Amino acid sequence: MDQRSFEQIYEAYKNAGEQQAIQENGDNSPLTNTGKEQIVAVRKNDDGDLIAFKTDTGRELDYITALNDAKAGKLAHVDVFHKYGRDILRSEPDGIKENNLDRLPDF
Repeated sequence: MDQRSFEQIYEAYKNAGEQQAIQENGDNSPLTNTGKEQIVAVRKNDDGDLIAFKTDTGRELDYITALNDAKAGKLAHVDVFHKYGRDILRSEPDGIKENNLDRLPDF
C-alpha cells in the first residue's frame, strides 16, 4: 500500500467515528443535559495557550479555577489529566472536533 492509501483509510475511519459520535449525542449541540456548567468560549494567550474559560452560565474562569471545578465534577464534558508535571484541562474525547476546547470561540 502506498502512503495515500493509508491516509485515505484513516480519514474514512475518523469521519465514520465523528458521524457515529454525532448520532450518539443527538446533533452538534451539547451532549446530554447533565446539570453541570459547560465551557462555551475560551481565551488564549499570545502563544495560543488556553488561559481562561467562559461557561454557559456566563461565568469567566481562570485556568486554575476551571481545573478545580473540573476536578470537583462541576464542569461537563472536560477531563483533567496529569502531564508535564502538572494538571491539564482538556475536552472529553467524544469524536466531535467542533466542541474541542481549542476550537471554541474566543471571549
